[in-house]
Amino acid sequence: MSFGDILYIIAIFLFAYITFGIVRGYFKAKFDDEGRRIDMIEDEDKGKKEKQD
Repeated sequence: MSFGDILYIIAIFLFAYITFGIVRGYFKAKFDDEGRRIDMIEDEDKGKKEKQD
């Protein structure tokens, strides 16, 4: 296995790891702990949740 092949494999794994991190961060920003979309929660639900905290 040449140096180029090893570098290529490392680049593939690094690309997959960074892509997974970006996607995970995106979904963490869009969904709350209960799995509901943050932008789809009604205003009343937000008020109830804030009062509980």
